[in-house]
Amino acid sequence: MLTTLRIKNLALVADLTLEFQPGYNVITGETGAGKSILIGALSLVLGDRADRTLIRSGSDSCLVEAVFDVARLGAPLGEFLAEKGLEPCEAGQLVLKRSFSTAGANRQFVNGSPTTLALLIALGQWLVDIHGPHDHQSLLQPAKQLAILDAFGKLDPARHAFAARLRQRQTLETAKAALVVDEQTYAQQLDLLRFQTGEIEAGRLRADEEAQLESDYHRASNSAKLLQLGQSALALLGEDDAALITQARALGRALQDLGRIDAAALSLASFHEQAMAGWRDLREQLSRYLDKIDIDPARLQELEDRLNFLHSLKRKYGASLTDVMAFGQNARKKLAQLEQRDAELQRLNLELKQAAAELARAGRELSRQRRKIIPQLCQAVTHQLSQLGFGPSRFAIDLASAEPAGAAGDGLTAAGLDTIEFQFAPNVGEPARPLRAIASSGEMARVMLALKSVLAAEDEIPVLVFDEVDANIGGETAVVVGERMRQIARQRQVLCITHLAPVAACAATHFLVTKQVRADRTLSEIHRLPPDERVTELARMLGSQSEAARKHARSLLSP
Repeated sequence: MLTTLRIKNLALVADLTLEFQPGYNVITGETGAGKSILIGALSLVLGDRADRTLIRSGSDSCLVEAVFDVARLGAPLGEFLAEKGLEPCEAGQLVLKRSFSTAGANRQFVNGSPTTLALLIALGQWLVDIHGPHDHQSLLQPAKQLAILDAFGKLDPARHAFAARLRQRQTLETAKAALVVDEQTYAQQLDLLRFQTGEIEAGRLRADEEAQLESDYHRASNSAKLLQLGQSALALLGEDDAALITQARALGRALQDLGRIDAAALSLASFHEQAMAGWRDLREQLSRYLDKIDIDPARLQELEDRLNFLHSLKRKYGASLTDVMAFGQNARKKLAQLEQRDAELQRLNLELKQAAAELARAGRELSRQRRKIIPQLCQAVTHQLSQLGFGPSRFAIDLASAEPAGAAGDGLTAAGLDTIEFQFAPNVGEPARPLRAIASSGEMARVMLALKSVLAAEDEIPVLVFDEVDANIGGETAVVVGERMRQIARQRQVLCITHLAPVAACAATHFLVTKQVRADRTLSEIHRLPPDERVTELARMLGSQSEAARKHARSLLSP
């Protein structure tokens, strides 16, 4: 259930924290007071699109935070959070937070860990079902009607089985389409693949060779310069009068004479000997290095040609030699398939035939389960409608299934082989007509509420939100709608925004939204009503604060 909702700087709300209660929570107030802001805030924290124009004037950012008690949630929330790398729930509480700013920053968190909007949306589908004043129009959509039927019958396993078979068939169709081409195109594809695989295989590529090639090429292209510099250095270490080693010998003789005069200088001669050994080693190593330098134009051309070849392959087939080699492997597989096209087509056709048969079986099974569950749903909804003021009305479902042979054709969706039409006969003696033919939005709203009453016992979503879905009804029907909300709240937490006193009176917890002006700013505020203030609010909703209206309000609150 939703325990806490905090809203900061959203529309007319400056900073508001709501503590919701289990069961039936109702929210009332004058038109324009800001009741729907609460539902909008909840939608935002569950991943709805952020409209930055809703940020309160004078503020740079908006924040919404919701805390849910998920101790009894049926969905595998713990595994889901762990899989996504998010913090687990502490003490059975899930904390969702969403903020966005006028500068465009948009951040969201789950239990303090940053996350994505897509993940908030996924969590929202487990936690909250929101019905706005126009959501009953979704009942006109065949896909929504199928979803309602399948949810009532718990047909997800059969539906998923059909969807898996459909994906398998589509994969096979794609593979077949790649092989079924005209002869000219077939010959062109063969030639191209043979050229590509031949060119790559002829290169005898190694993933690590390019770096060594570039190093060898750089040395070979600079061999003349390297030889010149090395010979100059060797000459400086030579035996002529200006050479370093010749000068160093003279230095050695001077140090020896110095030591003969002063014993304290004898150690200098030792240092000189070490230095001389180093110079001799350097001259030897430099001489060996120069012996290895070979000015070979043929070798340079060979390296350049190899590098150009590798660069050419990368331009055609991938950014690196690893990519080129992977491309070659894939091309070889495609070539093998094309070269064995007839055998491959035969295999694919056999698998497609089997896949079509399995798809048809899965579709028939899903249709069978739907037909079995339809009478139960119709009976349950008809009963609910009778309680909502329709008397001896009748709810029906027309389901038509495609021929199983059509399972191999195009145009199928993961929903199965069936098309569905919800039908309704509000009056005795009249035939049931499609819901889309019903003109009254009040009737549509009550059909939706009847369906939700039936589904409340079947689905596992813990929080149901009704935003003025009782529009265009009144009188005794409003009393029944309020009672229906209370019945739903025995199994789920219900949040309801309403303008009808009988609907509000059935709630266990009543919140009032008011609009105040403070410091020349308009604010929306909300507080929980104690019993005596509920009488005043219900009387206002009834249109008067007269004693008769207040007496009526008290009677509505009576058990």
